[in-house]
Amino acid sequence: MTPPPQPLRKIPAGIWALGFVSLLMDVSSELIHSLLPVFMVTTLGISVFVVGLIEGAAEATALIVKVFSGALSDYWGKRKPLAVLGYGLGALSKPLFALATSSGWIITARLADRVGKGIRGAPRDALVADIAPPELRGAAFGLRQSLDTVGAFLGPMLAIGFMLLWQDDFRAVFWVATVPAVLCVALLVWGVQEPDRSVTHKRLNPISRANLARLRPAYWWVVGVGAVFTLARFSEAFLVLRAQQGGLALAWTPLVLIGMNIVYAACAYPFGKLADKLSHTSLLGWGLLLLIGADVLLAFGNNGVIFWAGVALWGLHMAMTQGLLAAMVADTAPADLRGTAYGFFNLLSGVAMLVASGLAGWLWQSFGASFTFMAGVGFAALALGLLALQPRPPVTPTRL
Repeated sequence: MTPPPQPLRKIPAGIWALGFVSLLMDVSSELIHSLLPVFMVTTLGISVFVVGLIEGAAEATALIVKVFSGALSDYWGKRKPLAVLGYGLGALSKPLFALATSSGWIITARLADRVGKGIRGAPRDALVADIAPPELRGAAFGLRQSLDTVGAFLGPMLAIGFMLLWQDDFRAVFWVATVPAVLCVALLVWGVQEPDRSVTHKRLNPISRANLARLRPAYWWVVGVGAVFTLARFSEAFLVLRAQQGGLALAWTPLVLIGMNIVYAACAYPFGKLADKLSHTSLLGWGLLLLIGADVLLAFGNNGVIFWAGVALWGLHMAMTQGLLAAMVADTAPADLRGTAYGFFNLLSGVAMLVASGLAGWLWQSFGASFTFMAGVGFAALALGLLALQPRPPVTPTRL
């Protein structure tokens, strides 16, 4: 057997474990989420408007929780317990979907799931940064993102298979989703060891004015670029709608997410490894150019080679940029404020995602699908302009 590349072999076991934790939870979540809108409308009789309200409330809850969970992990000096709590809540929410008989059940399940995601997100990213050697941080985030994305395409694939096998029995598929969720929590508890963090100073409120002042312009520049970037890459649901518009049968629309995530998963680690050798700003710029190319193709084609090339470029830009942005946050924030830094980054990027998806929906409904994707081109171009405003000199990465 050919030995793995040297940088991959050097990545700590804890990073691999966190990657497989993300993979298992994504398999579980996508088994449900790829089917949930259809289940709510066809089986429970919930209106599309109420579906939108449920999703909006769920995402807003996750955004609020992310800030405080990251700050708490910094104040407490512990990341793993909060990650376990977050993944545990996500696992506990899965049976509620299978048991749901009304919108109340779905609201409870979605809020529990999103609160769990909000609790675990920033502490988990900070834990990756704590475990990974600074010179391998880009590769570590790329590897975790790659494994996470493997789950994001395995989930929809399994959903299609089980729906065909069990003749559209939504509840049976939802029960299956509880298995990888439980395995995910078990792996986190027994497979990840949090490094000791020596405390040489009195712990203060991470979101106090004094501590926030320690988040320097280079960090806030990353946050700003990430937020504008997110405005350009609205929800992937619009890729699915574009495929439907082009005549793809409803039962097979998860293939759009499967195709995108296959590219994403295959390329996230190589690009993360590349980020440890090249300028982060340059690599992010190339990612934005890929997003512009994807939007142009999707604006002018909803089927055939043009459409699927656009989907592939969308996955490629995600692989190039998402782990990279996480590594840039780690490099520009003090080690003892990483959780807080990820919390604010996730909050502002999440708000941008809500705005972007709402604007995309309005443009789609008012002017047509092409206008939605061309607006994405405009926001991506704006993000490219922000890259030129990077603070000088760049902040030296924090080394533990």
